[in-house]
Amino acid sequence: MLWRRLKAVETRALLAWMSVAAAAWAFVKLAGEVGEGETAALDRRLLLALRTPGHPADPIGPRWFEEAMRDLTALGGFTVVTLLVAVGVTALVLHRKRLQAAVFAAAVLLAQVSTELLKSFYDRARPDLVPHGSIVYSQSFPSGHSTVSAAAYLTLAMVISSLETRAATKLLAFAAAGAVVLLVGVSRVYLGVHWPTDVLAGWTLGAAWALAAWIALDSFARR
Repeated sequence: MLWRRLKAVETRALLAWMSVAAAAWAFVKLAGEVGEGETAALDRRLLLALRTPGHPADPIGPRWFEEAMRDLTALGGFTVVTLLVAVGVTALVLHRKRLQAAVFAAAVLLAQVSTELLKSFYDRARPDLVPHGSIVYSQSFPSGHSTVSAAAYLTLAMVISSLETRAATKLLAFAAAGAVVLLVGVSRVYLGVHWPTDVLAGWTLGAAWALAAWIALDSFARR
């Protein structure tokens, strides 16, 4: 029985590390393709697909939909994510889950720092095909909103799942987190402030940090 438990732990740890490695490899591979210009045609095609044909300054859909996209993109912005982390960390500390609080905060902070460093390193320009539907301050690759939202919402879902016993609640937490991450990324392309590959790279980077957070919590729990 003990040997089976040890093997199960080893398998989980191996799968977790393989997942992190796969996410990191996907990011590096994508960054290489972007740097070589291999994704330029696809980026342009997907970006223009969200614009009225012949009118690149006009996003598809009614005006209320465009405003809704701005609301959704804010879910991955610095202010909203900071409030999310502050409330989440406070709630976890009040419930005496200090380890989960620390891992949650660390995952989001590291995601933010890593994306800023990578933006400076790759120095990719923002899309110039269409007017920007939101104010931007930094380089384009990877998408900071996509990276930080993936790290924040997926890590929070993982923490909730680790503390919850009901399968339905676990599923709801991950489904809600996945939906928010997806909508934030799509909104960045819709508003013309990121290339699609910027968003894809952000998702892989943010997911890698969320997986690393899961490994950390699992390691501490086994100790």
